[in-house]
Amino acid sequence: MLGRTFPRELRLLTAEQYSHVFADARRFGNQSFTLLVRLNDQGHPRLGLAIAKKSAKRAVDRNRIKRLLRESFRNGQHQLPSIDIIAMCRPSATKLTNEQILQQLEKQWRYIQKKLSQ
Repeated sequence: MLGRTFPRELRLLTAEQYSHVFADARRFGNQSFTLLVRLNDQGHPRLGLAIAKKSAKRAVDRNRIKRLLRESFRNGQHQLPSIDIIAMCRPSATKLTNEQILQQLEKQWRYIQKKLSQ
C-alpha cells in the first residue's frame, strides 16, 4: 500500500464518484462534521471534500478545515476499510482549534472502522 501520502488514487475526483457516494451513503457525524460513507471496490479508502460557503463563510476557514481533513485522513487511512468518504462540516467547526478538529476526526475514523467491520 502507499505510504502516508495523499496521492490522486486516494481522492474522489469526478462528479460521478461523488454522485455514487451521495446516492446511497451511510451517514456518520458529530456536532461539527458529517461524513457520508459508502463501500468501494478499490482496495483502499478515498476521500472527497464538500465544504460549503454556507457552513464556513470565510475562505481561510474553508481552507483550514480542508487541510486538516486531508491531514487526518492521510494519517488514518491505513485503519479504514475500502470506503469512499465525503466530508462536510457544520458552522460550529470554524470555532474549533486545529487540535480539536483533529481529535474529532480521529474519533470518527475509529468509529467508522468499528461500525463497518461488524
